[in-house]
Amino acid sequence: MNKLTRRGLCAGAAALPALARAAPKLGSALVAAILRQMAALGDGPVLLNSYLVRTGPRADDFDLTQANAAYVYDNALAGLLLLAAGQEAQARRIGAALALAQAHDRKFHDGRLRNAYAAGPVATPAKLPGFWNVQARQWDEDPYQTGTATGPVAWAMLLWAALGMTGPANAAGNFLNAALRAPLGYYGGLYGFDTAQLRLGWRSTEQNLDLAVAFARLGRAGDAAHARAFVAAAYDKKRGIFMAGLTPEGAPNAMLAADAGIWPYLAGLGDAASASRAIAHLRHGFGIGFSTASDGIWLEGTAFAALALARMRDPMAKDFLRTIAANLSPQGYVYATVAPELSTGLTVGPSLRPGLPERPFNYYRRPSLSATGWAALAALEHDPI
Repeated sequence: MNKLTRRGLCAGAAALPALARAAPKLGSALVAAILRQMAALGDGPVLLNSYLVRTGPRADDFDLTQANAAYVYDNALAGLLLLAAGQEAQARRIGAALALAQAHDRKFHDGRLRNAYAAGPVATPAKLPGFWNVQARQWDEDPYQTGTATGPVAWAMLLWAALGMTGPANAAGNFLNAALRAPLGYYGGLYGFDTAQLRLGWRSTEQNLDLAVAFARLGRAGDAAHARAFVAAAYDKKRGIFMAGLTPEGAPNAMLAADAGIWPYLAGLGDAASASRAIAHLRHGFGIGFSTASDGIWLEGTAFAALALARMRDPMAKDFLRTIAANLSPQGYVYATVAPELSTGLTVGPSLRPGLPERPFNYYRRPSLSATGWAALAALEHDPI
């Protein structure tokens, strides 16, 4: 496993001279943009908005539902970036906020985290994001945001482990073992509202990889091996890539997704050849899509692909970082996409109302915390997994 360490780009300056000169400046600028957002929220434990949304007449449904949402994965990633960039005090603010949210849930007291919380200073009990539903004339919530996905919990565990906060990290791991451990690996998570949450029967290569690393960091070798076995089983020897995972019925999900295809290499569970094949299949110019279902560039994935390429000493890393640098918002964040909208090929979750179809999971061109976090990690060549 790769530890959270800084690898200076000077070591690769001979192979990537332009990247070595330009990347640290980009990385520092992105870290500064995140710090500005944190400073605007005051002192103490805080969670950052995952998207800087549009307001007023240009706002759409995405802006409405994401306006006050702070996703756990995005914030844990930002915390790991801040820690790697020497901003430990700021990283601890995010770690403390997640621990408060875990300890002061409005309903559950079993070590879980929700997928998202209300952005800003964390209250007790922890507030969840929501929005005013004009048609129903009521305050509403999103069933994904109120649920719990395995991967985001693992990322919180990674941040807590890096900060030495083993209490909340192990409590989260115990919850996952009690609620979501499968015969092979871990299930996708829980979906829905407090009164009736559904267990998602699919299993994700990416999420099990997250857990393999997080459990290993906590010294939980048996749990790490259980998650790691799923990742190993997801490797398609014929194609030389990692599949997305298993369907709810237990059938292989052969779709190639960027995180499942590239993260195993970054985590030391896959080789450079498999990551290179994934990047080649997902490429759109000097960037990649979320999956083979995407018809354009997803900038978060382009960022962690750039990190993988830089580790391989592949000159294309500098071209991917140039794509990122060309897609900075006025606030200094990286946009989620190059095009106005990008399909992932996935759905947000099961439909909770008879007759209504599942909602597609798409990305939109909004300033994105997770894209900014990965872009800064790639520019500074820090590996969080």
